[in-house]
Amino acid sequence: MDMDIDVYTYLVRPDAATIWRNKEVVNRLSWYYKVMKKLRPPKYIIAKYIPVEEPDGSNLEIMFREHDRARDAFLKLYRDIESGGESIDGMERPKYSFLDLKIDIAREILKKCGLCEWNCNVNRWEGRKGVCGLDSYSYVGSAFLHFGEEAPLVPSGTIFFTGCSLKCVFCQNWDISQNPNAGVKVTPKELADIALELDERGAKNINYVGGNPDQDIHNVIESLRYMDVWIPLLWNSNMYMTLNALDILIDLIDIWLPDFKWWDEDHAFRYSRIKRYREVVTRNLKIVYDYGSDIIIRHLLMPNHIECCTYPILEWIAENTPDVLVNIMDQYRPEYKASYDERFKDIGRRINRDEVLKAYSYASKLNIVYEPIS
Repeated sequence: MDMDIDVYTYLVRPDAATIWRNKEVVNRLSWYYKVMKKLRPPKYIIAKYIPVEEPDGSNLEIMFREHDRARDAFLKLYRDIESGGESIDGMERPKYSFLDLKIDIAREILKKCGLCEWNCNVNRWEGRKGVCGLDSYSYVGSAFLHFGEEAPLVPSGTIFFTGCSLKCVFCQNWDISQNPNAGVKVTPKELADIALELDERGAKNINYVGGNPDQDIHNVIESLRYMDVWIPLLWNSNMYMTLNALDILIDLIDIWLPDFKWWDEDHAFRYSRIKRYREVVTRNLKIVYDYGSDIIIRHLLMPNHIECCTYPILEWIAENTPDVLVNIMDQYRPEYKASYDERFKDIGRRINRDEVLKAYSYASKLNIVYEPIS
């Protein structure tokens, strides 16, 4: 692209600039904004400055105890940096850091895989595959500057991974989510190189997406060893990860972009082939919110599912995560099996105007901030 990236962005997505005039958006994405503007280092870099005693062996219980101790030091430094009272300038990096420990923990989890709530317990490190269809390698379907994301995120440096823990019958990215080998196999170093190139091209963030990125946590975290750029990391996930996976990831992500699709558990199983969906997603969203993270929750409006799913989801958000931004998405179109399989004809059409207006009206009634980014 010969044109200056900021000029191009303003021409195709002027709201990516004007969005920051909205005080609600700035307040609710305050950490992300500071990192995006390079006023603060991203969390993954802060983690590199926290010294940790290298574990002797591979006992996960012992490793997580050390991880908890290191988190106390990380949070203190992070909060001091956030407030402007501390800087990493002049600080020395330890031989073994909080980030290094997270890398080692992720590898151990992979040996009896428990990254998502399927808890397959297969040894992906040695080449076995679980529900996601992946062994220890990551596959990237595509990577590019995305101008179609929410305004505060544009242009977003998206890295699309293959494979997914959900099996949505309407998936718009079914060609990579349901075909784990569809992309290019990458090492953690190559994954870092992709992120660095996106940064050089003008990305405002590195957006790990898919498919779904949760099954690639081990490689994403290791790739951070090879990065030192001040750019926000964004986790664009179905949030069906385990507590252990969330535990090692939560200190590294500057902004979260989670999906919240279903309220009714029967519907989650029927259309996404997943059990305990609401239980897991609400648990993880609440943990991320209580941690103090910046969050934009995506809720995709589904035809014939406003009363049964949209309304209770919005109620839960208003009660449990009131300070997040919410993107109420009206772009659903029947794809994959929903486009031809008679079993799913109830979602075999686009969302209509009446359904969209009902969702917007209900969100407004609950004082949810959705207008700037929906």
